[in-house]
Amino acid sequence: MEFFRFRRDIPFMRHALVFNVISLVTFLAAVFFLATRGLNFGVDFRGGTVIEVNYAQAVDFTRVRSAIDKLDVGEYSAQSFGAANTALIRLPLKPGVSSAQLSDRVMTALKADDPSARQVRVEFVGPQVGKELYENGALALLLVAIGIVAYLAARFEWRFAVAAIVANLHDVIIIMGFFAFFQWEFSLPVLAALLAVLGYSVNESVVVADRIRENFRKMRKATVSHVIDNAITSTMSRTIITHGSTQIMVTSMLIFGGEALHYFALALTIGILFGIYSSVLVMAPLVMWMGVSREDLVKPEKRSGAEGEKILP
Repeated sequence: MEFFRFRRDIPFMRHALVFNVISLVTFLAAVFFLATRGLNFGVDFRGGTVIEVNYAQAVDFTRVRSAIDKLDVGEYSAQSFGAANTALIRLPLKPGVSSAQLSDRVMTALKADDPSARQVRVEFVGPQVGKELYENGALALLLVAIGIVAYLAARFEWRFAVAAIVANLHDVIIIMGFFAFFQWEFSLPVLAALLAVLGYSVNESVVVADRIRENFRKMRKATVSHVIDNAITSTMSRTIITHGSTQIMVTSMLIFGGEALHYFALALTIGILFGIYSSVLVMAPLVMWMGVSREDLVKPEKRSGAEGEKILP
């Protein structure tokens, strides 16, 4: 389905160097902020205390945060959990204070503010558990990257595999760079968003790569840059429809999802925007500069003729 068509191919590859310089600068900036500021890991990774609190009425988070702020527990989060009358409070580790003591202090303060406050459960996430989550998350990213490279190399050609993984990891690093620069909380939902962005970006890369291969079969006299420009232009309507529809849903989570989904939706928003850019203006130029040709994607057909076997171009 197409809402519109471009009558002429847009010369993306003419400006490929400019686009890649922009990508390189953005990537290096993200790496710089990751190295200098680091990620602001949440309780899932650092360890801490998680308290689920139930109220007789809808939770007034202004009052909840006001009561907890008086305790000086450090950076914490309080968000709706399941129902409107349930709050989930995540507290960081506090030197010299046990998880039980910390939860008792918080519940005492909450009950003093609202006697209907009732502790449903309390859980302690130790530093060792947080370390394992961090290591397993990094391993998951690595395995996904290896799977993407293997799939694209088998489906298309090794140049597409290399270019696609560079473009996709470019998206992931930039998302992490945003979280490092603004010191947004990096939690398990954000890690899930990174994995989702990897899969989402590679889907766009596969669509563009498939159209490039198809064009090499049809546009036999066209240059490589022309073939790639036509492939990108012809998939733009599909790209706008697909990414636009996805972004509408993600935006609704960002606006109405509350604190629980805020950073998850924010990471997806950044990933969708940069995923479009990288699949079109990072992956495709890299494939061109690595020297892809028609012979790499379209195997010559063989047939027997009057003079023996001929190889058709």
